[in-house]
Amino acid sequence: MAVVEVAAADDATAFAVQDLLAANYAIAPGDRTVREPGVRLRCFLDLRREPGS
Repeated sequence: MAVVEVAAADDATAFAVQDLLAANYAIAPGDRTVREPGVRLRCFLDLRREPGS
């Protein structure tokens, strides 16, 4: 399991990065961003792989 925090300029970019991660890993997606300078989004990745994948 890994925690990924995405720092981006806007919500659309943060969610696009999350979508790219979801294409390769099982994730527990974030559903909202935190406003700081820019935005931050936290999601959780399951890095376990099935044998042969």
